[in-house]
Amino acid sequence: MDIKEKIEELVDKVKNDKDFAKDFKENPVKAVEGVIGVDLPDEKLESIVDGVKAKVSLDDIKDKIGGLFGKK
Repeated sequence: MDIKEKIEELVDKVKNDKDFAKDFKENPVKAVEGVIGVDLPDEKLESIVDGVKAKVSLDDIKDKIGGLFGKK
């Protein structure tokens, strides 16, 4: 499993699927496990969850900064 690829997939899903975003917010480990389809220990999934949270936050910041200059 390519972790970086899965993080990108999950980030896209968080941004574009309101139901998944809600599930991710309420129980990120369970939401990630459902998408990955593999039962991994929570400790392993936490690193993926952290990567998704960081990427979503970074993308949101970039969008806001771009909005200041009329770009998105």
